[in-house]
Amino acid sequence: MNVRLKMILILTLFACISGGVLSVVYIVSNPLIEANMLAEQDRSIFLVVPEAKSYEEVTKSGFTYYECKDQGGGTVGIAMPAKGNGYQGTIRLMVGLSPDLETITGLAVLEQVETPGLGGRISEEGFSGQFKGIHTDPAVGWVKNQAPEKDTDIQAVTGATISSRSVVAIINKNIGELKKVL
Repeated sequence: MNVRLKMILILTLFACISGGVLSVVYIVSNPLIEANMLAEQDRSIFLVVPEAKSYEEVTKSGFTYYECKDQGGGTVGIAMPAKGNGYQGTIRLMVGLSPDLETITGLAVLEQVETPGLGGRISEEGFSGQFKGIHTDPAVGWVKNQAPEKDTDIQAVTGATISSRSVVAIINKNIGELKKVL
């Protein structure tokens, strides 16, 4: 057997073994990853609507949101999953809203791949905490390098204007869609 054929067979064998190992790892880890994502989503619903004791998933016109209930079963808010493009990839959020959709009660960043130390700061409480109590009408806005003057504005993360602007755009777009559905 010549040397070329041996090299091709050995490389093919290694490729098959590597592919098989990767497949097994994916099959074993995928259910765990999905369970962790569901647990994170569940935790974030109660984080963005703090008064909630339970929630019910509702899907209307292809739009999914969660009606958050108090101990007696009354609606205390709505948790809305939202996602859109950021500077480097998709940003997934959970946005808490008052039952009338006029006030944001909380914001949790579920997933983001923004630049660490810059855009990645959208996950920090200093940024996401600004959204508590923000009015949604007119649309949420942002300001750069100054304190917000309107009760619908937040301050963008310094050096990460695109990431901050993306979060605001994702929120405004999804609140608009939710208002059309309700």
